[in-house]
Amino acid sequence: MNIYDIMKQRRSIRSYKPDPVEEEKLTRILEAARLAPSAANRQPICFVIIKDEKIKQQLKNAYGEKWFYTAPVIICACSIPEKAWKRGDGKNYADIDAAIAMDHLILAATEEGLATCWIAAFKVPIIKSILTLPPGMEPVALTPLGYPLDIPESTYRKPLEEMVKII
Repeated sequence: MNIYDIMKQRRSIRSYKPDPVEEEKLTRILEAARLAPSAANRQPICFVIIKDEKIKQQLKNAYGEKWFYTAPVIICACSIPEKAWKRGDGKNYADIDAAIAMDHLILAATEEGLATCWIAAFKVPIIKSILTLPPGMEPVALTPLGYPLDIPESTYRKPLEEMVKII
């Protein structure tokens, strides 16, 4: 499959089979995330891979959607702001770098026949505590990872003309 087909195929999946994710696939997906570009190549990111059922149960206090926990794996993409490049006006690129890596991860998962769903609506302090993130490491996004039970139709996308300005 080419990259454009992968992008068109990707969906936010909210139902998962209980089948485990093969370690080889997980490794390839994480390798794709590792290869993502980052500002000034600082790579201020870390991925926490959650397979332990007890930890998953605790995470329900940070994000309560039941479907999320049906996936065999949950991934938390974290940024490390103190290691990130900062633009001249002071803007820190840590979260952007983590988002780019997460996008690589999600597209690689699609190529592997796996499903994901980008989640940002979680309680940060609870995630930090449960995952015992060190000071200075910030959770940016979560995704379940597993085989899809159902694949929904594509969702609406704005026309290109509404998103592009040519000058």
